[in-house]
Amino acid sequence: MSNPDATLVLGAGQLGLAMLRGLAPRAAPGTLAVLLRPSSLRTDDPQKQRDLATLRALGVQIVSGDLLAQPTAELAALFGRFGTVVSCTGFVGGPGVQRKIARAALDGGVRRFVPWQFGVDYDLIGRGSPQDLFDEQLDVRDMLRAQSATEWLIVSTGMFTSFLFEPAFGVVDLAARRVNALGGWDTQVTVTTADDIGALTAAILRAEPRLANQVVYVAGDTVSYRQLADTVDRALGIETQRQARTVPALMRELAAAPGDPMRKYRAVFAQGRGVAWDPARTFNAARGIATQGLTAWVRENRQALRRAAGVVA
Repeated sequence: MSNPDATLVLGAGQLGLAMLRGLAPRAAPGTLAVLLRPSSLRTDDPQKQRDLATLRALGVQIVSGDLLAQPTAELAALFGRFGTVVSCTGFVGGPGVQRKIARAALDGGVRRFVPWQFGVDYDLIGRGSPQDLFDEQLDVRDMLRAQSATEWLIVSTGMFTSFLFEPAFGVVDLAARRVNALGGWDTQVTVTTADDIGALTAAILRAEPRLANQVVYVAGDTVSYRQLADTVDRALGIETQRQARTVPALMRELAAAPGDPMRKYRAVFAQGRGVAWDPARTFNAARGIATQGLTAWVRENRQALRRAAGVVA
């Protein structure tokens, strides 16, 4: 039976857990659920067991389902039991999964759908960018805009703040004490923490007047790569080497390994289009909602980041 007041969050990774923490405080008992793979429910992994315990403590109902294995019609029937579906799956499922999720939400008659678009301005970047997965994000937007039965909200957040420090991404290389500027030192990037994305999405969903069928921009911070390097040096008490990675150089690297997802990301962020916006013109600024900027995030994670940089004391 469908419950129009119930919300289903897809996935309980970094963003999924943050989303559930943001939604839980104002959710009526029995109206907040999360979709997890059956294997996640039969795990011996200590961290996953702790995550399950966190979900139960939040009063989140656990629904078993597999976005990859189940056909679209089955997912549509499952999604249709909820008034709102929020996708926090990321790109880990590979090509086609975002379209499949959107199709299931529309076919299931979901009243309100928030797709996995917690990232850059895909409309501005356009089709044919170095990151081919972004074209599928535009497919999803086309699907949503072509219908009127299901309300939709897209939350543009920029990059997750922590991703700047992901070793595989290669921007802040703490092990080598080097910062690599994508595109150049004046190229900018908008970042938001997962916790802020969860809290802000919850606020967007309950905003009055009601928000629907639009892209909503949020931001924790917008910084240039020069500001990023200065922040790392100052907050961690280290001196980093600095290297600018130009767009032509990054495109050549991508051409040498066209299937490398990180090379795709580096190239598209280096181009600087659709990856940064003014924090003063965001939902959180308009509503006076405080978010965590880059400097505050680095300070909060200072001990772990200094260890990664090889600082003993």
